[in-house]
Amino acid sequence: MPENTNTSSMDSIIALCKRRGFIFASSEIYGGYNGFFDYGPLGVELRNNIKNIWWRDMVQRREDVVGLDSSIIMHPNIWKASGHVDGFSDPMVDCKESKLRYRADQLFVSEVFLDDQSAGYIATLEGSALSEKIKQAKKLRNLKGNKQAKIDEAKLDSCNIDFTEIKDAERLITLGPDANELGTLTEPREFKLMFETKVGSLADESAVAYLRPETAQGIFSNYKNIVDTGRVKIPFGIAQIGKAFRNEITPRNFIFRSREFEQMEIEYFIAPDADWKSLHREWLDNCINWLASIGIPKESISEDVHPEDKLAFYSRATTDLMFDFPHGRQELWGVACRSDYDLKQHQEHSGKSMEIFDEATKQKFVPHVIEPSLGVDRTLLAVLTAAYDEDEIPNDKGAVEKRTVLRFSPKIAPYKAAIFPLVKNKPELVELALDLYKKLQKRWNVFYDASGAIGRRYRRQDEIGTPYGITIDFDTLEKDGTVTLRDRDTTEQKRMLPEEIFEFLESAIEG
Repeated sequence: MPENTNTSSMDSIIALCKRRGFIFASSEIYGGYNGFFDYGPLGVELRNNIKNIWWRDMVQRREDVVGLDSSIIMHPNIWKASGHVDGFSDPMVDCKESKLRYRADQLFVSEVFLDDQSAGYIATLEGSALSEKIKQAKKLRNLKGNKQAKIDEAKLDSCNIDFTEIKDAERLITLGPDANELGTLTEPREFKLMFETKVGSLADESAVAYLRPETAQGIFSNYKNIVDTGRVKIPFGIAQIGKAFRNEITPRNFIFRSREFEQMEIEYFIAPDADWKSLHREWLDNCINWLASIGIPKESISEDVHPEDKLAFYSRATTDLMFDFPHGRQELWGVACRSDYDLKQHQEHSGKSMEIFDEATKQKFVPHVIEPSLGVDRTLLAVLTAAYDEDEIPNDKGAVEKRTVLRFSPKIAPYKAAIFPLVKNKPELVELALDLYKKLQKRWNVFYDASGAIGRRYRRQDEIGTPYGITIDFDTLEKDGTVTLRDRDTTEQKRMLPEEIFEFLESAIEG
């Protein structure tokens, strides 16, 4: 796995999210519920901004994409046709000692060499740093009773084998992530990921239904409805934002891998003989540019092209856009060429034709699909990671002090600006500040704060990512009516008339 270039600490991000009301553990008053999260006042604003901008750019500003909102619970035959009922599972590994459970394809095995001699293997979770591997190797060394032996760190770092690929003999001399003895990890076995529920008055097998594990099948099952009613023509896309649910074996890394999550997904339908390679590349470039537009630097994004022997049998190509999260370089956005498999499966199982008539070629066919699929929660974590920073700036008295700042793009920042009267005991200042606040509030989500020293108020807004501070001071009253506009990132200040503030913010936020 490539080296992670991000220096943000996951612990720091989690602490900030809790402290400032972005994200809470679900059911926290009862000790939390693993794999589920609640979004607080700032988190829901950030989350909605991401979704709204994606919808605006991917649907409303394109002539070839329309929208859909399908139900979370659908007819169980949809999941039989798609293959989810029979095949949607992950390889699971149990530790007989710790009683913990892991996904086998997220466990990586490294061979440990002590004084140039192989001493066995260690298993660590996907994305583990070298320091974690060394710590695990030292535990294995202690088990071998040779605390003075030298660990070959270079080989330890370079050897990473998927747990599903190791032999039984190697598994028996492998030290699990949370184990104190060798050979405690079981053979991988399949674990079904779909959440079951019951629909209707009966409680037997006929009532079994599923919470959807993806949003794509809602698009495929509605494809014909949209073709018949939406006046669409090849090539065209159907977009959807919605919740999905997977009974993850090991939800971890905060909101990166959870059991309830939200997807922003497009199924882009093309002719069977279309230049799919060019269209696939075009979608990858669109996705990278969109991520950059919301503040995720292009240099933190890389491409992972799936090798042909690792592709699903129906897939022509899949490329994942990878991001440097605090826990390592991981998938953020997948762009897959899925051929015509899904539509033909539903055509076969439902008995309904999925063909479309192309006016340009006068031909009927079942379209092929390009699928750009992005997680809302992972995008939010990527945005937080890219924005999080700690620096030093002078305070009101000129002394340098540390600050935590979220450098959000104004497009997605929960609050676009904060309005401050310089002091709260001067009615004229407060009146002007409230008047400007109420006018700005009609257009954007803004914040009013009159409590505490002005420097402290700036710091509070810096920490939640508000890009601009607007202060109504004595010069506003006594001179030319201008206010002070402070930039979050540079801390530079300039004077502007209130009416100029609207034009400035519109340019900064809307682009």
